[in-house]
Order: sequence, then C-alpha cells, then structure tokens
Amino acid sequence: MKLYIRLFITFILFISNIVFIQGQKQTRLPSFEEYIHKYKDLAIQQQKEYKIPASITLAQGLLESVAGDSRLARKGNNHFGIKCKEEWRGGRIYHDDDEKDECFRTYKTVEESYTDHSLFLAKRKYYVSLFKLDIHDYKGWAHGLQKCGYATDKSYGDKLVRLIEAYELHKYDKAKIVEKRPINDDIYEIKLNTPEYERNHPEITNWRRRIHENNGIHYITAQTNDSYEIIAYDTRMKLKRLLKYNEVTEGHKLKNGDIVYLQGKKKQASKEYSTHIVKGGESLYTISQLYGMKLKSVYKLNKLKYDYTPKPGDILKVRR
Repeated sequence: MKLYIRLFITFILFISNIVFIQGQKQTRLPSFEEYIHKYKDLAIQQQKEYKIPASITLAQGLLESVAGDSRLARKGNNHFGIKCKEEWRGGRIYHDDDEKDECFRTYKTVEESYTDHSLFLAKRKYYVSLFKLDIHDYKGWAHGLQKCGYATDKSYGDKLVRLIEAYELHKYDKAKIVEKRPINDDIYEIKLNTPEYERNHPEITNWRRRIHENNGIHYITAQTNDSYEIIAYDTRMKLKRLLKYNEVTEGHKLKNGDIVYLQGKKKQASKEYSTHIVKGGESLYTISQLYGMKLKSVYKLNKLKYDYTPKPGDILKVRR
C-alpha cells in the first residue's frame, strides 16, 4: 500500500509541476528515491547549521525541482525555485512562472543552491516565526512556509506534508551526521624486501607491513621516517609507479599516518559516500587520498578551478 501511495504522489506531483518544465520532452518519471538518497546528507547538514528540518529541505527540493529534473535545476542548479531579488549578484536564468520571463538564480553546484535556500529562510524577517517551531514539527514548517509566502500555490503546505509522509522524510530530522573515514580493516600482511638474517630472527618485527583496502584499492599507512623510496623498496615496486599511483613527484615528504596506495586510484569514491564536508587542515589532495579517488576527478566532479582552496564547511561531491 505504501509503495502505491508513493507512486501515486510521484505521479500527481509530476503532473502538477509539468508546466515548470514545459517545452522539454520527458522520457521517464524522475526518481524521487534517487533524489532523496543523493541529497539527504546535504539536507541533514543544512539542518545542523541553519536549524531547518531536513525533511522540509528535501521535500521542497523534490517539489520545486521535480526531483532534480526541472529546467531550473538542470540548467541552473536551482533546486528551490528562488528568484533573483534585488540583492542577487550571481548568475541568472529566465523562466515563465507567475509572470512571463522571470529572473531566477543560478548556482555553480547543487550544494550552493541548498546553502542559499537555507540562508534565504534564515536571514529574512518573513520566516522568523518558523524558527520558533520545534525542529520536528514538519507540518508546522510546511504550512508556515505557505503562510509566509514562499509559494503562491495554495496547496503548497499540503504537498510538502504528503511528500514527507509518503517518503518518510521526517526520519532525517532525527539523523545525525556521522564523521566517516573510508578506511577498511586490515586484510593481510606482506613480507618486506629485507635481508634473510632478519627473517630468521622472530624478535625483529618491523619487517612486515600491514596492507589495507579502501575503495577496492590496496594501500599501506606511512610510518615515522618513511619515504616513497623506502616503501617502493619494501614492497618491491618501481618508485616511478608508486609515485604515479599517489599523484606525487619524487622527493614528496611523507608524514606518519599518510595513505600510500599500491594501486591506481579511481574516478570516484565507493558507493557509500556521496559528499565530503571539509575540515580544517584538509586539502583537495588529502581528500582525494582519503577516498581513493584521483585528484583531477575531485576538480572535475565539483567543477572547480585549479586555484580553488577548500575552506572548513565546504561540501564537496566525491561520487556522481
């Protein structure tokens, strides 16, 4: 029964928003489940920072963007139908809405759209009353948004509530962001390229290195005074290949605990990760090492320029 209700709501919302994507031919109904899975962590992060229920953010994103399939979402990464307003100095796209050829905001990334949506609500006096509601009162927030004038649709609040309940989005209001470190347990050891004498003396224990796996790639953790030259010798690998796998040049200094891959990195992180929230001291390179993905893929996936410097709190995609 619940699956039937979800499909029915998806169809109704799709039909009610078809004018929003007029002129574009649909080949299939957009997947609401895919959208939720892709952006739930981002919505939870917004709740943590701005005190807006994650369920409300997700429901508005689903409804306003038709699960990411609207013209504004596809062309401008605008998932919340936010119009330019006088203060807007960013990119613009023009679209027929309440009036013909209205100005809407565009963003470089979907993450920017989510953050701007949070700021749009948090910094406007029209929505002050919403922040006095309990964070778990999604019905109050949904109908409050309608009363405060977020949308002209008189059934806007009811649509948000139906989405939240059909897809159980309210469970994300109670979710917490878990700091993830995508490193798996040890899987085996290798014997190092050391003299036969040491192998015959069991009291010598430093001739083994533990092999780990991350994103399907084997790696070891650097120890104090380690270098790529030493690791290449120990693991019987060519130094040039080891440097290539880790995207560094000869002479690169290692610190205790650094990840050193013994195989080539991949184009994206493993399936359980979609975004990364930057912490102090991190660089794009250390993030790429953490997820076992190529550095150029981090730039490409996030559409970043090569002079970009990550700041704590930035949200980066690590998987499509």
